[in-house]
Order: sequence, then C-alpha cells, then structure tokens
Amino acid sequence: MTAPVFLCERERLDGAELTLEGPEGRHAAAVRRLRPGERVDLTDGAGAVAECVVRETLKDKLRLDVLRRYDVERPALRLTVVQGLPKGDRGELAVEMMTEAGVDVIVPWAAARSITQWKGDKVAKALGRWRSTAREAGKQARRFHLPEVADLASTAQVERLLAEAALGLVLHEEATEPLSGVALPAEGDIVMVVGPEGGVSEEELARFTTAGAAPVLLGPTVLRTSTAGVAAASVLFSRTGRW
Repeated sequence: MTAPVFLCERERLDGAELTLEGPEGRHAAAVRRLRPGERVDLTDGAGAVAECVVRETLKDKLRLDVLRRYDVERPALRLTVVQGLPKGDRGELAVEMMTEAGVDVIVPWAAARSITQWKGDKVAKALGRWRSTAREAGKQARRFHLPEVADLASTAQVERLLAEAALGLVLHEEATEPLSGVALPAEGDIVMVVGPEGGVSEEELARFTTAGAAPVLLGPTVLRTSTAGVAAASVLFSRTGRW
C-alpha cells in the first residue's frame, strides 16, 4: 500500500524530525488515524518531498521522523487545459480527473456557449471549489507538483495563451486531423482548449486558429466536456512518455 501524502509548507520540511499539524495534521491523526510506524510523505506541492515515518500520534497532529528528502523536477513538456465552464458540478469532476491524470495547469474559460457563468461573488466561490478539488485530487494521486488552477479567463486571454504556447490545440468535432497524429514539441507548453456543452463557437475557433492553434479531433465519439479533457490528456501523455 502506498504512503498517504499530506501538504506542508516548504520551510517546515527541514530537520530530522517534523510535526504535521493544522488541518492536515488533524486529518492525519483524527480521520486517517495514522499510528506510530506507519509511512507518510509530506510535500509542499511544488516538488519538495520528505519521506517520513510516524513517531507519535497526538490528538490533532503527528510527530514524524524523516527517512529521506528529495525534489521532483517539473516535466519539460507541460500540459495546460483550458476548460470551458460546464454545467453544475461537472467542472469539479473535470478538475478531479485531469488532476489525477497529471495535467499541469487548468484554466477555467468563460466561453460564449457556456451555460454556466461565473459572475460577481460566484467567481471566487467557484474558483475556491476548483482549487480545493485539485488539491485533494493531487494528494490522492500522490502528485508532488499540484496543478495550478488559474483565474477565470476570457476568450482574449485564451488567445494569448495559445499564441505563446509551444503547441496550441482546440478539440473540435469537425476537425480532420486526429489528436493522436499531431507532432509534439520536445519541451515548453501545450495549451489545449476544451469547449463547454455547446462546443467552441465559429468565432472563437477562428480567433484561436489565427492565434496559431490547430483544431484536432479526439475520436469518433462525442465526449462530455467534463471527460474530454482527461481523455485528450491521456492521449498526449502516452505519447510524451509521461505515462
């Protein structure tokens, strides 16, 4: 059984002995009920890792002995998924699955055909849910680099992301080039756009292709917006060697 992962500030990862406290410590001690002798890994979510063993379990924290420390490098080729806002809680589902798969950056996008719109107080609350989902899914998946969930992006901001990317892609049901056949760069950022339930509009597609993005076909079936991102990420990761 793999060791559970908990988050800890980088500056608290130094020393031969560590204390895991706060919300993470309470969860480890009171919910997970970890006991002396059990293994745990601590990470700052940015690549620093401390492999530990529980020395003492207290009411709301753990005292740990450090076995070893190391840093996990970021991949040379990163994947950013621009996710058109889905309906209901399908956004959190998409974030959870893409985090588990290994997507590096998730950008919520206010697409023209998005039924859901984040406005006013909804923006901060929705972003908070997406970021919390990514955090918990990253721990579950034993990711030592947690994905970044960016601020809500406009179409103009997505254009800039695509223009600056090593490779820009737009999933589109009318594309003729399959995603599985696209030539991939060796390093840099791949930015891939996933439309909402209504798809990417003609105007948006024209703007994205002008910015240098290539329309690509994921497969012969039509996937939900909440599952298209993770399916496409799987295709790309299997080709880049990350899987």
